[in-house]
Amino acid sequence: MRSFYGFFVISLLSVAKLLDGEERPNFILILADDMGYSDLGCYGGEIKTPNLDRLAENGLRYTQAYNTSKCWTTRISLLTGLYHHRSDRNFMNTALVGEVLKPADYHTWWTGKHHADFNPYDRGFDHFSGFLGGAINFWNPGDRAREGEDEPGWRAVYSWAFDDKVIKPYNPTTEFFATDTFTDWSLEWLEEDQVFAKPFFLFLSYNAPHWPLHAHIEDIRKYDGVYDQGYEAIRNSRYRKQINLGLFDEKVTPLSEADHTPWSELSEKERKDEALRMQIHAAMVDRLDQNIGRLIGRLEELQKLENTLILFLVDNGASPEKPKRGYKNPNSEWGSVGSFEAIGQSWANAVNSPFKKWKIQSMEGGICTPMIAHWPEGIQLSKNSIARDPCHLIDVLPTFMELAGKQAEYPNDLPKLDGISLTSTFSGKKLLRDDPLFFQFGSWQAIRQDQWKLVKRKKEPWQLYDLSKDRTETKDLALQFPDRTNSMKKKWIEMASEIGANVSN
Repeated sequence: MRSFYGFFVISLLSVAKLLDGEERPNFILILADDMGYSDLGCYGGEIKTPNLDRLAENGLRYTQAYNTSKCWTTRISLLTGLYHHRSDRNFMNTALVGEVLKPADYHTWWTGKHHADFNPYDRGFDHFSGFLGGAINFWNPGDRAREGEDEPGWRAVYSWAFDDKVIKPYNPTTEFFATDTFTDWSLEWLEEDQVFAKPFFLFLSYNAPHWPLHAHIEDIRKYDGVYDQGYEAIRNSRYRKQINLGLFDEKVTPLSEADHTPWSELSEKERKDEALRMQIHAAMVDRLDQNIGRLIGRLEELQKLENTLILFLVDNGASPEKPKRGYKNPNSEWGSVGSFEAIGQSWANAVNSPFKKWKIQSMEGGICTPMIAHWPEGIQLSKNSIARDPCHLIDVLPTFMELAGKQAEYPNDLPKLDGISLTSTFSGKKLLRDDPLFFQFGSWQAIRQDQWKLVKRKKEPWQLYDLSKDRTETKDLALQFPDRTNSMKKKWIEMASEIGANVSN
């Protein structure tokens, strides 16, 4: 039987508050794009992320949170509580979080990236400001150069929506920088007078640090020389910090085998270029954190932080891509409007420490996300708490529904939610899930049942891992446990058939 959202297990204090009719929590859902598992300081990184580190220190970090390995599929599951296979790219046959929370008397806002064709304003959101596509030029998402500037590198021209108005192309002023601007729009909505009359839901869907590598020059300069040591050094130092932070046990989570070009084999110019790629990536993550700090500061000024559940997570593992398509000015300074670069496979492997692989793949490096929950009035745990139970994007909407109360109703004529509420983790309790976690995207297939994970690519043999003893998938146990391999394979096929996933691989 598939678990539904009926596990209404939250801390006694939170239950008492809801029963006493006290103010329901606000919800802020923050999604980063193509960020590495270990990029944040609180997950092992050297990048300066004091604001997210603060949320982690005073909230909850998850070590086994899962996404779908791809941006648009992740957004479907995150916003609907369903495996993305039950829908199409335009979220048909679903209820979005805005459609569920708005009737429960929540303000519903969404800014930033929306990797689909429809306007979220038509699907339960009071405000939407953002683009209906996958990747944009951070400085200039329009179709032409602005006065005094280069032609925009990576000139993908999407439709933009501002509530009920849809614009194509959108040619902003020179003050525009996507990460900053998306935060500006969110802060404007917080200033609306009516926000004080009822709770709000904000989906802040950043496209950073997705390619193209674009960043403020002052942020780039913060990381001068930091990455000159190369892939191996950064990956190893992050791993050691992860062990020291208590995120992983070295015996259970050995550092996976490196999957990158040896730094020593690169020419001096190649090393310089590669270090600069990562320097700009770090600057993008740094700026993301700065903007989250702006949001936190305003919540504090409004006295809203204590009763706001903030969830931060990432849509997939870091991207190995170095796209060749699209325009770029070879003479343009990297990070500026005319440039178009990406970090590539070697850095993707490094920033996903300690895991294997990256975006699109169903190894842990493709489907694991750092996830932080912060809610002072609802998370009754000590500082630097860590939740180690497996969870998934499909669990986010059931969590919001439980905390929003009985007014948040899910339509009876749609598929039942695949996820369960995460609120038990807010008081240190275990998650109780009936079904395994299911994964399928492109040529990859996987299933997570308790501590066991079965995974394969295309027609290759299934691989079996005991993640309680081998979190980084270093020892394939499929031949050693053939009965378990076969039973989990059958369960994967059963679930794939039930939710409408592709089983042809």
